[in-house]
Amino acid sequence: MGVVYKAEDLKLGRFAALKFLPPHLSADEVEKKRFVHEAKAASALDYPNFCTIYEIDEAGAGQMFIAMAYYDGETLKERITKSGGREARGEERDTRSAERKARGGLRVTEALDIAIQILQGLAKAHASLGAVFFGEPRAVLCAATQGR
Repeated sequence: MGVVYKAEDLKLGRFAALKFLPPHLSADEVEKKRFVHEAKAASALDYPNFCTIYEIDEAGAGQMFIAMAYYDGETLKERITKSGGREARGEERDTRSAERKARGGLRVTEALDIAIQILQGLAKAHASLGAVFFGEPRAVLCAATQGR
């Protein structure tokens, strides 16, 4: 739930990601409480598979936002889509290879590595918070170039 923007922190000279609660939900007290709960839960996690939360605040007109670390990289959806174009980039295609591509274009080893990282993060969240994730992973997962 929310729209995420890349922003520049002019005081600290770094980029940040700002996740805004959509305007049509900003007047709904239940949605605002849910957004605050999301920020509190995420800020309680200190693990490589989670981003760092800087703050939660309100902008003009009472629109809430979460400020968090920005990681340069691609979403899981982008990674899967990009991986499907290996042949177009001139890479050899060996259909007998033991390392076949998984659905969507990822190689099996890459898909397994991503799945393991997701499950490790979910296990940490569950152990720390008793949390279970009901969101849409393809929209929130990314492969950062900084190794996270």
